[in-house]
Amino acid sequence: MPASQRIVQVCLFIMAAIALFGGVLQMSLGQPDTAPRLDNVHRFLAGIYLGCGFIAAWVAITVRQQGTLIYLIALAVAFGGFGRLVSMAKVGIPGPHARWLGYAASEFILPLIIVVAQRARANR
Repeated sequence: MPASQRIVQVCLFIMAAIALFGGVLQMSLGQPDTAPRLDNVHRFLAGIYLGCGFIAAWVAITVRQQGTLIYLIALAVAFGGFGRLVSMAKVGIPGPHARWLGYAASEFILPLIIVVAQRARANR
């Protein structure tokens, strides 16, 4: 497997692990101390997050057969980072600040690495 393909695969496995862990955690925690409507939406989105983790893991396993789907997953993660930035701009950065800024940074850095490595693979 070429190095660029291995880089894409590793990044996808990282994304899968984050989404699987985060989805399970958020599904179990919910949105404490809030209205039932917000808890319902939070757990629904946790389920979507969990499902995306399974998709990212499958794409990582079958990376040799994937093309456009890899770019779409990278785009979805970048959209998540954009949503996080909008939240930070509108309601502030949760504490500890460094943790949440790190989450946002990773949601832009991982997709960027994937796109660059995938394009290098495609150009071969």
